[in-house]
Amino acid sequence: MPCFVFLITLAFPRLAIVLIFLLSNYLERAYNSILLIIAGFLFLPLTTLVYAWIVNNGHSVEGLYLIMIVISVVMDLGLLGHGEYSRRRRVK
Repeated sequence: MPCFVFLITLAFPRLAIVLIFLLSNYLERAYNSILLIIAGFLFLPLTTLVYAWIVNNGHSVEGLYLIMIVISVVMDLGLLGHGEYSRRRRVK
């Protein structure tokens, strides 16, 4: 079951953010402001979830956890970039 939840989170990170926000205080413990959660929802949803997971487990963002943040940022930017590439390709 946890693997299934993990795959759903990777496939639909914005849905996961909404559900986590509505059903728990997991994101509120990691972020001090609702504006950061909203910005994360709009721009870097996977990074928002990874950072919340790291903070809620009591780890600092260094070493392996820093690598996880960097990978999630690259994945988020890749998702954004692929959407732009697809849009430009359809226009032609």
